[in-house]
Amino acid sequence: MKQDMIVVLDMGSTRNTDVARAIRKLGVYSEICNFDITASELKALPNVRGIIANGGPNDVVNGVKIGLSDEVKNAGFPIYTFDYNENGKINPMPECDGEIADAIRSFVFDQCKATPNWNMENFIADQIELIRKQVGNRKVLLALSGGVDSSVVAALLIKAIGNQLTCVHVNHGLLRKGEPEQVVQVFRNELNANLIYVDAVDRFLDKLAGVADPEEKRKIIGAEFIRVFEEEARKLDGIEFLAQGTIYPDIVESGTKTAKMVKSHHNVGGLPEDLQFELVEPLKMLFKDEVRACGKALGLPDNMVFRQPFPGPGLGVRCLGAITRDRLEAVRESDAIMREEFAKCGLEGKVWQYFTIVPDFKSVGVRDNARCFDWPVIMRAVNTVDAMTAEVPELPWQVLQNITKRILAEVPHVNRVCFDLSPKPTATIEWE
Repeated sequence: MKQDMIVVLDMGSTRNTDVARAIRKLGVYSEICNFDITASELKALPNVRGIIANGGPNDVVNGVKIGLSDEVKNAGFPIYTFDYNENGKINPMPECDGEIADAIRSFVFDQCKATPNWNMENFIADQIELIRKQVGNRKVLLALSGGVDSSVVAALLIKAIGNQLTCVHVNHGLLRKGEPEQVVQVFRNELNANLIYVDAVDRFLDKLAGVADPEEKRKIIGAEFIRVFEEEARKLDGIEFLAQGTIYPDIVESGTKTAKMVKSHHNVGGLPEDLQFELVEPLKMLFKDEVRACGKALGLPDNMVFRQPFPGPGLGVRCLGAITRDRLEAVRESDAIMREEFAKCGLEGKVWQYFTIVPDFKSVGVRDNARCFDWPVIMRAVNTVDAMTAEVPELPWQVLQNITKRILAEVPHVNRVCFDLSPKPTATIEWE
C-alpha cells in the first residue's frame, strides 16, 4: 500500500523533526525537504497530499530571506504555514510538541484528505517491494554491528531477499566489552545468518593513531569500513550492493541548507568517492523509535530491539582526542561497569542511553598515599525519543557512588569520575 505524504518544507525552522513526527503520529507519512524544492520535484514525490512550510530563525541563507516560490505556491497542493515569529498573521508554532498534531490535524485530514495509513506493516511491505525492485536477483553485503539499526536492516533484508544477503561483522577494536562474541553467538549460531567475522582491530587502530579531530576520526572509520567490505566482497561472487543502517536523524544531523551540520555520520558523510557498491538503506526515513517499532513488527526479540544505541564509530568517539589503546581499554572497562550497575538496580531499559567517556587529559590525584597523574572518566546518561533532543534523568545517588567506586578500584590509570548533566541542546549526546 502506498502511503500518503505531507511534505515539511524547511523554511529555517529548528523544529522540522517535531512537525514531521507529529504528522506521522497522526498516521500519515511525512518527509522534510529543503525550502528550494521545485514544483516538479514535489510532484515527483509519491502521493504528496499537502505541504507544511515551517518557518524559523534560520530563514536567511546567503544573505537572502527565503520564502516559498510562486511555482510551489501554484503547484496545486494545500499549504499550511508555521511562523517562528508568532506575529499573529500566520499560524504560531505550539510550544509543546504534543500540541503540534492538534494544530495540524484539520489541515492534514480535512484539507489534504490524507489517509492515515502510515504504520509499520505498510512500511515493511513497501520496503520489501522497493528492496526487491532495487536488488533483483543480485547479492547484498550488510555491515552488521549487532546494534538496533543494523539488526533491523538484517531482518528486513532477510525477509525481502533471503540468502542473497551476506552479513559482515567487523571487529574494529572500538566495540563494547563482549560485543563481538555476542554478535557471532546471536546471528550466526542462533539466527543462522550468513555471517562473516573480520578481526580488523590492528588495522583500524593503526589508521587512527595520532588523529585527534573527531570529524577526521569519523571519516577514517567510515572509509576503512567501506574498504573492509570491498575486500570481503571481492572474496564473494556477485556482491553489488552495500546495505546500511542509516536512519533519519543521521541525515538531518549531517546538515541541511538552513541548518549547519551537527556532526557527520560514517554512513552519511564519510563514504569514499570511489565506492564500489550501490547503497541499500531501507531505514533512512525512520526515527529511532520507529526503527524499534519496525523491529518489533518484524518479530525481533525485545533484547535486540530495545538494545541501547551505539554510535557507528563506536568507542572511537568516547575515547576523546587521539585514540590510545590504554585509554580505549579504560573506556571499554568503565562502560562495562556502568552497564552492569545499571542492570543490577533495574535501570536497564528505563534509561535510553548511558556510557562513559575518557578525555585526553590527566589530573592530579592520590593513590596508595602517593601523588598520581591519571585520567578522569565521565559518565553520561540521557533519555530521548528521537535522539534530536535529550534530557538527563535523575539517578539514585547510591548507584552513581557504586559505579564510581568500582571504576576507581577496577580500571587502571583512572583517579577521578565525573557525571555530565548537560541536555541536548546545548550539548550533543556524544562528546564527539
